[in-house]
Amino acid sequence: MARLTAATATSAGGIVIRFADAIPQFVAGRRRRERDGAAWTLPKGTPIAGETLAETALREVGEETGLLVRIISPLDAISYTFVQRGTRIHKTVHYFLMEPVGGSLEDHDHEFEEVRWVSFEEAHALLSFETERSLVGLAAGRLPELRSAPR
Repeated sequence: MARLTAATATSAGGIVIRFADAIPQFVAGRRRRERDGAAWTLPKGTPIAGETLAETALREVGEETGLLVRIISPLDAISYTFVQRGTRIHKTVHYFLMEPVGGSLEDHDHEFEEVRWVSFEEAHALLSFETERSLVGLAAGRLPELRSAPR
């Protein structure tokens, strides 16, 4: 039996938050997956050489959602392991709380088939991964301070 090789990977992304009629919402996207059809997930991606994690998060969230965003604050990181082409990869994704400052969801790139605003109440039923559901729960705990913060 062949042994798996090991590798690490780092990504960065964001939870983009808005208040629509005082109801907090965040952006989620649906991407096609070979093994199980589709997954609803948060926008994230891989750094380009020389980018900081914040720069990566801003670029990737912008590309994947079509929105222009700004970082409000760092949030947290999640880690998980998966196997791809005979390699076991331990991945850490660093997330930031963000807010939209322009753009349009219709301008999202090809990585998501669909992008939409989701209420925090819908997060548990919609998001495919427990790590991301927990992260959105952490962001939900920050909503009172975000709602009252000057912009």
